[in-house]
Amino acid sequence: MSVMAGVVMAVGKRAATLRAEFAVVKEQGYYSIGKAAELSGVTAKMIRHYESLQLIPKAERTAGDYRVYTQADVHTLRFIRRARTLGFSIEEIGTLLNLWRNQRRTSEQVKRLALKHIAELDTKIAELQSMRGALASLAKSCHGDSRPECPILDDLSRVPN
Repeated sequence: MSVMAGVVMAVGKRAATLRAEFAVVKEQGYYSIGKAAELSGVTAKMIRHYESLQLIPKAERTAGDYRVYTQADVHTLRFIRRARTLGFSIEEIGTLLNLWRNQRRTSEQVKRLALKHIAELDTKIAELQSMRGALASLAKSCHGDSRPECPILDDLSRVPN
């Protein structure tokens, strides 16, 4: 047998071993990182990132050193994804996760964090509306034709006082 044929056979055996290992893991209620990503809507890259930030527990590993996740991990990943869509920072999500896991928490703590975030969003919205108004005014003053003069560029290049 050639060296190449031996390598191909070894790779084939390894793949079969991994498939069998994942079948056992799946029967025990664990998910591969790909399946956890699919179920949670969080990419595998972000799952590893959240794990490194300790937002989710360090994943258990198979004998082949592949990460496996539980249904509880997937639930936590969905929680994180939803919090991210609401604009919470990673630090705030860590706090929210701690509150979620703490059965002795008070809803007052959660509401306080949510209201603080709403105030931050209101500030950002006001800043964006101000930027939009300034840019709309500049765009209105620009002729937008073949002339080289452009009030938008003039404003951007203006030296502050």
